[in-house]
Amino acid sequence: MASVIAAIAADPMAPHSLEDLAAIAAFSPFHFHRLYRSLTGETVMDTLRHHRLASAAVRLASQESSVTDIALACGYDSPQAFTRAFRQFSGSSPSDFRRRIAVMTQPPTQDESAPQAAHPQVPLVEQPPMQLLGLRHEGPVSTIPHTHRRLHRWLGKREAPVRYGICYGDPDQGDSFRYFAAVERLENDPLEEVLERIELPGGTYACHTVMGPYTQINASIAALYTLWLPYSGYEPDDRPLIECYRNQPHQVPQEALQTDLLIPVRLLR
Repeated sequence: MASVIAAIAADPMAPHSLEDLAAIAAFSPFHFHRLYRSLTGETVMDTLRHHRLASAAVRLASQESSVTDIALACGYDSPQAFTRAFRQFSGSSPSDFRRRIAVMTQPPTQDESAPQAAHPQVPLVEQPPMQLLGLRHEGPVSTIPHTHRRLHRWLGKREAPVRYGICYGDPDQGDSFRYFAAVERLENDPLEEVLERIELPGGTYACHTVMGPYTQINASIAALYTLWLPYSGYEPDDRPLIECYRNQPHQVPQEALQTDLLIPVRLLR
């Protein structure tokens, strides 16, 4: 099933058919559909639609194509149908999503050009060192949510008001990328027997808060690196990117989810 998800993620706009995807998993289409849904919690067509809309979010963030062009590229017959699907997917319309990204990544004015005066939409924070316990992600990036669900099962009744995603490297760079779903380590923590210990150094981070579904996260990270960072007076530092999940889908509605994205930075040399 991971191979199927990887094939969809590699080219979400391709004309994937149920038969072709079933062949990748070496199942008949009938059994494949049932097994896929039981393992992932959604149909394969739902996964395909989500990946296409996630790709649309990245294109919206880049500001390079019109909403109509992006809608057609994603297989929608009209901008109206695309807008309905994207609102259900991300919690906002394509235009509102693009507007928020544009405000967040607008280059500073001349008066704001000093590195210490971070863009008001992307403040800088000093994060102290952290000691965490993490569950290493295995498989394609698109299955990371399943790793978080596995961590949730490991936690049981163990308190974890904030959960983390720890990203080492670039997911586009193959084997060098590592990701952990993590929680803060407690004294005499029983989870040390099943999870890996992670020690994060402190430092300066650019902090952007995403309000709404997790489907906005990848596009927001891409916008921070490609549209905000070049004008910020900072460069990426050699520390992992941190996703701070302040609440959970089982606690609040999708539109109330709060995720802080912490991008490690240092003054431009």
